[in-house]
Amino acid sequence: MSSAIVLIIAVVLMLVLLFMKVPVFIALLTSSAVYCLLTPAVPLQIIAQRVVSGLENIPLLAIPFFVCSGVVMNYSGVTKRVVRFCDVIISKLGVPGGLGQVSVLTATMMGGLSGSNLADAAMQAKMLVPEMEKKGFSKEFSSVLTAVAAMITPLIPPGIGMIIYGSISNVSVGKLFVSGIGVGLLLCVTLMIFVAVISKKRGYKNDTGVGKEKVNMLKAFTDAVPSLLLPIVIIGGIRFGVFTPTEAGAIAIIYALILAAIYKEMSFRDFFKAIKETCLTTGSIMLIIGAASAFAWILTREQIPQALAQFFVSSISSKYMFLILVNIFLLIVGMFVEGNASMIILVPLLVPIARAFGIPDIQFAMVFIFNSAIGCITPPVGTLMLVVCGITKCKVASFIKESLIFYILLLIVLMLLTFVPFLSEGIVKLVY
Repeated sequence: MSSAIVLIIAVVLMLVLLFMKVPVFIALLTSSAVYCLLTPAVPLQIIAQRVVSGLENIPLLAIPFFVCSGVVMNYSGVTKRVVRFCDVIISKLGVPGGLGQVSVLTATMMGGLSGSNLADAAMQAKMLVPEMEKKGFSKEFSSVLTAVAAMITPLIPPGIGMIIYGSISNVSVGKLFVSGIGVGLLLCVTLMIFVAVISKKRGYKNDTGVGKEKVNMLKAFTDAVPSLLLPIVIIGGIRFGVFTPTEAGAIAIIYALILAAIYKEMSFRDFFKAIKETCLTTGSIMLIIGAASAFAWILTREQIPQALAQFFVSSISSKYMFLILVNIFLLIVGMFVEGNASMIILVPLLVPIARAFGIPDIQFAMVFIFNSAIGCITPPVGTLMLVVCGITKCKVASFIKESLIFYILLLIVLMLLTFVPFLSEGIVKLVY
């Protein structure tokens, strides 16, 4: 049996397993094992070796650190203070949308603290969606807005996706963090404008009032500012060489523990819950990374990257046409494959081609990461969609119907990132 046929069998098997909602890492490992069994020259032991070698990457150490710091902040009262601060800001500004605007602003600020979009989405689905329904927002709109707002998290540093992308493509994680600030704020602003327009059209209330007690602006800012300083500490420390991105994760944990000690809201029981949650989240991410590394090795062995690069360079003359095709391809892949897995498999394939077309590394990284973020809310395996619907009890069919208008907004932002490099590179050039 030829190697091409074996590879096709492995890929088809992986897609079938994903359609059957088999866990991503099992689908990847199974297809990789089948490839080895059908290829006598490749021993089965190579899969285990590639899984382990895929995890032996120093930048990946930052993932458990940042996950832990985000979980500790959720348990230590940081989240409540950030939500209250956002609530006060929106109520003072009086912008249309009320709690919808609070949801977007909270997701942006919490994105710079946790790095986990699923954790932020779960938190806001529990805390804000019931309050939004009380204020007259529909369950469908509240659920979709929560999921879409959580897309900001992987864009704002310390997004886990940027750490994975940087470690695979040899792009500076520090520069990706800085670029993510601009891209995250772009999505935040456009989403807030969108919420204002929809709220006016549908007659949603402008009042907020998440917390029962009324807090003035100064008090809310004073309570929240220690938490909001974390992204500044991380970016500043990396930029001036005080610590590496990996070491920044350890600093984030220490910072989170200091805040927990100051606020005195996290018990020892909560601390152990946070450690358990960190282990579970990190384990799930690492399983996907290891399994995807094994499958990526198979693609490399079959020289798929070289063949794909040659095809694109020979058949496409414009870098913008290449970017459009990549966007379409990634949007389709995002519907079926988890973002971290697709990143590990596809980044080694697409980055060399993007460089051949002269596309800046940072711009292509932000386009890729934004596409992966969109995949989190697209059926059938959109992780944010499933998490939010599971908590709010919103029907998936209703979620998908309500999200159609949001997709238009997201595609507009994606096109801006694709055709306006300044939006992803401007802040990087300013800082570096």
